[in-house]
Amino acid sequence: MTEGEGEGAGPSPADRPGAFASPLRSIERRCARAASGLTGALPFRGEDLWTGYEFSWLNVRGKPEIAGLRLAIPCNSASIVESKSLKLYLNSFADQPFASAAHLLRRLDADLRAALGAAPRIELLNIERLNQVPSQLPGVCLDSLEIDIAERECNPELLRLTDRRRSISQAFHTHLFRSLCPMTGQPDWASVLVQHSGPPMDPEGLLQYLISFRRHAAFHEDVVERIFIDLLRRCRPKRLQVLGCFLRRGGLDINPFRSTDAERAPLLRLPRQ
Repeated sequence: MTEGEGEGAGPSPADRPGAFASPLRSIERRCARAASGLTGALPFRGEDLWTGYEFSWLNVRGKPEIAGLRLAIPCNSASIVESKSLKLYLNSFADQPFASAAHLLRRLDADLRAALGAAPRIELLNIERLNQVPSQLPGVCLDSLEIDIAERECNPELLRLTDRRRSISQAFHTHLFRSLCPMTGQPDWASVLVQHSGPPMDPEGLLQYLISFRRHAAFHEDVVERIFIDLLRRCRPKRLQVLGCFLRRGGLDINPFRSTDAERAPLLRLPRQ
């Protein structure tokens, strides 16, 4: 957790545990993972990287403060938080006074640890610097491929290898990805990056597979894990990374990241986000 400024004169009432009710809704990861056949040790590392653009609180004089908020949730946490509840939770700070940014960060850390069952990484971001991160995905964009699309439900059988005897490194991305929110049925739009080393994947099959999520209802985190698991099982890569850059909703966007070897998600903010 990144500490803020000096401690100030002391904690305000909002700094103390139980000062106001938290609307955070925890959702256990194990149910979605069991549906994908994940019941033992996780075959990936990574985190879910949230960015909040509408975060405000009060200083001890009652003056509003604002900042961007970066929240990294480790993929081995027991639970995730539902996005609407996270929005309501963050909005509950708007009229709460805090003695310092350090006190505010401690309040966030305590509440989120309780909801997640793990320690998050939390940073307050100067709003003038929110755009100072890379804004392009690496690798080949698949979106210009001329392909026929018949599948609208997730179908891993669309994934194909072109030569099982060779081993190469590839990076592909698409901006055509869409899945559905399991709570509301509303569309969740994203750009998806796949980087791997191993037998070469057929790019047309990969794009057909990613588009097949168009009617698939799942949380962002579960969607990226499903993609990772399907690629791992069907393509047998030596190294694999999957990043989903989901569009902003209610002042929040999320980039779930799963990898065979890296813990932290790359810092990216795409133009659509």
